[in-house]
Amino acid sequence: MYERGLQALQRRDFAASADALRAVIERYPDERELLERARLYLKVCERELEPKEPAPKTADEWVYAATVALNAGDEANALLNAQRALTADARHDHAHYMLAVVSTRRGDAAAAVEHLRRAVALNPENRSIARQDPELDTLRDAPAFKAALDTPPAEGAMARPQAAAAARAWRPKPRR
Repeated sequence: MYERGLQALQRRDFAASADALRAVIERYPDERELLERARLYLKVCERELEPKEPAPKTADEWVYAATVALNAGDEANALLNAQRALTADARHDHAHYMLAVVSTRRGDAAAAVEHLRRAVALNPENRSIARQDPELDTLRDAPAFKAALDTPPAEGAMARPQAAAAARAWRPKPRR
C-alpha cells in the first residue's frame, strides 16, 4: 500500500497517492517510521491538490497582483507585475501610479515622478490621491513632484523634460 502511494506520487497522481497514504496511516498506527514518512508524503500530495490561483491575464489583474506583492513587502514582484500591466495596457493609469509608488520605495525619484506624471495625465483623479498618499511622502519636497501634480494635463506633456531633469537632481528624504 505504501509503495502504491509512492508510485502514484512519482506519476504525479496526487489524489491516488493521498488515498493510499491515508490507508497506510489508518492501518499501521503503531509503525512510527512508516507513519512519519507517509504523513510527509501525504502533506506533499495535499499541497499539490490545493487549488492554485490562476496567473493574471488582464492589466487590472496584473495591477492587483502588484498591489498584493507591494503590501507583502515584495517590491521586486510588485515592479514586475506593474510592468506586465503596462505591457497589457500602456495607458493603465493605476499601473503607472503603482510604478510611481514602487519607484519611490526603491529611491528612484526620476522614475517615480515620470510614472506619477503619466498617471495624472491619464486620470486627473490621481492628482488628489497622490497629494494624500503617504507612500509618496519622500517626494513631497521635490520640485518635479509638485510640477507633476500642479501642471494641468494639457501642459503635462510639455513640462515632462523639465520635471524629469528636476527629479534626477533631487534626492528623496530617507524613509522613517
